[in-house]
Amino acid sequence: MINALKGMKDLTDQSAKYYKKIIEVCEDVAHNYGFEFINTPHLEQSILFKRSVGESSDIVGKEMYEFTDKGGNEVCMRPEGTAGAVRAYIEKKFDKNTNAKRWFYHGSMFRYERPQKGRLREFHQFGVESFGISSVYEDASIILMLAEIFSRLDIKFKLIINSLGCSKCMPPYREKLICYLDNQEGFCEDCKRRKSLNPIRVLDCKNEQCQNLLSQAPLLEQNLCQCCKDDFTFLQNILKENEIDFTLDSKLVRGLDYYSKTAFEFISDEIGAQSAIAGGGRYDRLIEYLGGKSGFGIGFAMGIERIMAILEQKDENLQREGIYLCSLDEVYISKIFKIATKLRKNHKVLLSYEAKKLAKHLENADKTGVKIFLCMGENEFKNESLFYKNLENKDEKTIKILDLEQFL
Repeated sequence: MINALKGMKDLTDQSAKYYKKIIEVCEDVAHNYGFEFINTPHLEQSILFKRSVGESSDIVGKEMYEFTDKGGNEVCMRPEGTAGAVRAYIEKKFDKNTNAKRWFYHGSMFRYERPQKGRLREFHQFGVESFGISSVYEDASIILMLAEIFSRLDIKFKLIINSLGCSKCMPPYREKLICYLDNQEGFCEDCKRRKSLNPIRVLDCKNEQCQNLLSQAPLLEQNLCQCCKDDFTFLQNILKENEIDFTLDSKLVRGLDYYSKTAFEFISDEIGAQSAIAGGGRYDRLIEYLGGKSGFGIGFAMGIERIMAILEQKDENLQREGIYLCSLDEVYISKIFKIATKLRKNHKVLLSYEAKKLAKHLENADKTGVKIFLCMGENEFKNESLFYKNLENKDEKTIKILDLEQFL
């Protein structure tokens, strides 16, 4: 028997339904905010992520599915979606004009780490990227979009925001932070590595001892230039005016190196301990890092597996859809086959080719998650009708075949 690779799972049955529902909600909200679908390759040049995500990140340092292909190219399976979207934006020369681009994407991402609950080697994300817009209103819209998605999915969340400064105020802060870190001892190995590559990432360490050592570290919020302060205050005012609660966290730096100014994270405690379910921010410098014309970018990514886990734990009843059509006797199957063919022009129809007792058919229909149950027995055959049952509200009746389409 050939099994799936470690850390990679099939999406079937109920899990597939949760996945489909999440994507449908996300796509609908993104469409309402003016975003269009983009699909980037799963395989990219490794340098794309090393240059954008950053050598200090765990993704590049530990987790990339990286290899040399038969042509001698250094390639890797995409570990996140933003870098590929920026590469496409530059490659299509959209950075050369002033038109805004708003894209959403969803699909598989890959990271070679130890598989655990909510973290697989192949996992799925939904994300959006907005290019060419500097307004803080766009930052707020991106956050409001996520809030709307979670509202529709009935997921309670807590929003955390921070400002990471810009190219003007970040260098002086970086020097202050390095000076502070140089006078502290006892940091974990990851923090020691990050300190030389991108010291701000040390603030993001989850190690309790490291957090204790950072208790007196200089804060980002105290070192912002006036422009960054004004933008961050403006963002907070927009969120308040739109009734979005948030918490300020000066140590929120996100896990990737390309962020500047706005950074945010949505966390939830509906799957046990508080954990991030989505996050993002502004990355104005990334387009230039990857060889494009200096511009503006902001986006978010949402972990679909974590959202699925929340919905599964809440045992949410997915909306039933479709029709189960069956017969109590084999002699009627050709009759209902013709009915199914007509219904399938407008409806999802699951047709049973076997004659069974009514109770067994009802049991099977319930397992498939359909909404409507239709069955033909001897009386129904004689009267050119079908037995009807709504599996949501349990309503039952007999319907003439001629009236069926109009009734449905």
